[in-house]
Amino acid sequence: MKINDFSLTDEEKIIFSLRSLYEKYGYEQYKMVKFEEYDLYVQNKEFLTSENVITFNDTSGKLMALKPDVTLSIIKNTKDTPQGIRKVYYNENVYRVSKNTKSYKELLQAGLECMGNIDLYCISETLSLAAMSLKLISDQSVLVITDLDVLSYAVSLLTADSSVSGELLRLAGEKNQHGIEALCRAEGISDEKCALFTELISIHDSSSAAIKKLRALLPDCELVDSLEKTLNSLKEFDDMTQVDFSYSGDLNYYNGIVFKGYVYGVPASVLSGGRYDALMSKMGKKSKAIGFAVYLDELEKIFDKGKQYDVDVLLLYSEGADLLKINRKVKELTDSGNCVLALSSVPEKLRYKTLIEL
Repeated sequence: MKINDFSLTDEEKIIFSLRSLYEKYGYEQYKMVKFEEYDLYVQNKEFLTSENVITFNDTSGKLMALKPDVTLSIIKNTKDTPQGIRKVYYNENVYRVSKNTKSYKELLQAGLECMGNIDLYCISETLSLAAMSLKLISDQSVLVITDLDVLSYAVSLLTADSSVSGELLRLAGEKNQHGIEALCRAEGISDEKCALFTELISIHDSSSAAIKKLRALLPDCELVDSLEKTLNSLKEFDDMTQVDFSYSGDLNYYNGIVFKGYVYGVPASVLSGGRYDALMSKMGKKSKAIGFAVYLDELEKIFDKGKQYDVDVLLLYSEGADLLKINRKVKELTDSGNCVLALSSVPEKLRYKTLIEL
């Protein structure tokens, strides 16, 4: 039986599309419980989008938490396979403060993780699937990519002090050029080196233009070669791909390629991901990893705009109407592919395409 589009919410339509996409590429579905020990999130709170976690005591008195994140649970509960590859996808509910309502919500999140002996193809495939995921959501979408290894290499040319490096990266993420220049002066970093770094973090270009600028700024950096190979593998998505070195993730968790996805009509990113080898190591795993999450709650801003009507047909019947006649008319309309609501009066604010009275 064909499923009528009205039977699915916008979220469900996207989830089914993403699930079909990920399974085509050999990813298996990962299912998990709704809660984990609270310590898991305390120890990795910087990795979470929000520090607010819903907790409760289980029957043994152990403090548990409704999971605010999926990646941490997958890492914790997946066997370490440093010589192999494990590819999983998920669509799970997470429990955290919504950016839209500022209150706790059960939010649907989809995504995938590739863990193990990560090579350039794994990175390329993950980025391609991120781009395809965005296209399934909207034709007007952008995938923004940066490389933290290249960014870290550039910082290492300025200073060997980890605290100064961290501050430079923080200021870069804020696009605070004046702050970077002031810090360089205070630390005795030359104007030439400072200018190189500020020019690097100003890169916001197409893949080919970004590589050209990187080669000019960092001619001896082999990391640029790997980045170029990765970007060249995404030629199919050139029209929606941008390289932006002002974006930086937390180096305590991320390394290498990191990326965010945006769709027209939503001011915040709806997709976020990257390499997180450091997080794997922190959690006692030898495997490397890359993945991303799609934040469906952010799409609420555009869901309602795409649906003009609540139902195709509002069928109004009078008191004492022939039940058989109503049933036959409803069946006739639904068999024709319509979504039908049969009522004795018109509800407030109901959006219907056609009104039929019996």
